Amino acid sequence: MANSLITSVGSINNTSSTPLALGTAYNTKYATYLKLFSGEMFKAYESATIAKGTIMSRSLKSGRSAQFIFTGRMTAAYHEPGTPILGSGDPPVAEKTIQMDDLLVASAFVYELDETLAHYDLRSEISKKIGHALAESYDKKIFRTIALAAREAHPITAAPGPEPGGSVIQLGAGNEYNAQSLVDAFFEAASVLDEKNVPKEGRHAVLSPRQYYALISQVDTNILNRDYGATGGNMNSGQGLYEIAGIKIKTSNNLPFLAGNVAAVSGENNDYTGDFSSHCGLIYQKECAGCLEALGPQVQVSGSDVKVMYQGDLIVGRMAMGVGTLNPAAAIELQAA
Repeated sequence: MANSLITSVGSINNTSSTPLALGTAYNTKYATYLKLFSGEMFKAYESATIAKGTIMSRSLKSGRSAQFIFTGRMTAAYHEPGTPILGSGDPPVAEKTIQMDDLLVASAFVYELDETLAHYDLRSEISKKIGHALAESYDKKIFRTIALAAREAHPITAAPGPEPGGSVIQLGAGNEYNAQSLVDAFFEAASVLDEKNVPKEGRHAVLSPRQYYALISQVDTNILNRDYGATGGNMNSGQGLYEIAGIKIKTSNNLPFLAGNVAAVSGENNDYTGDFSSHCGLIYQKECAGCLEALGPQVQVSGSDVKVMYQGDLIVGRMAMGVGTLNPAAAIELQAA
């Protein structure tokens, strides 16, 4: 390795007969381009990912799966004088195993990378597309998993349970864009979560963009003039309605919004399938699902041999992750039914 230059994505061989062997200055510029590309891809991924940080997350260092442990309720009882306290009231415990899905990649071939990457617009555009592709897949898995959690019974059924399962709130057929129906659903969801003793911290809602704008534009329902959240909606900017009933609002095109039947895809080792024909939104708290990440978003670029053969470079964005349901009590699905 004495004749190689270490970069953020690997080694560049200085003794190669390819254009990469033009000297330290050239290789330094090449490495700089790769670092810029990596940074732009990661920035695009972070900005496009809506679900990241809204559910439980764990990094996987080895193996193909990990176990999440969660417990049920405990009871209190009066102590009888002279009776030893033996700790016999341990809470019931359930375990959920989440598998890693296969490696997820988004790639592009760039002709003469050493020159074309110097053009900022091209480099930036490619990095954004790769980052957005990874983020889209990430969000779709998580949102489908939360919807499935809302339909599940809780795995803990032992006394003093059973623990409450997920919930479905039906807006009524054709009401997926009705502002008042959506607002009523928010308050119903807040009540349901409170009744299940789900923490108030970390509550989120995900709606389609059209649903969000309906909340702001349908002023006949008095949405803008009533104190539904920390701030009222702002019709001029199309923004400003940040939360309702203490539930933070996000928008995404990656919901399985009225998507029909979603089938399994080769490479998915967790179950993301279901009938989402009437699905029209999610309200949840972060305990509802868990995400395993073995590889965060990374960039790989092909080496000098590939460049000689194809006169260009293969750029790959990759990640490895898996998602599974955890506590269904913290998940609520909105349905247009």
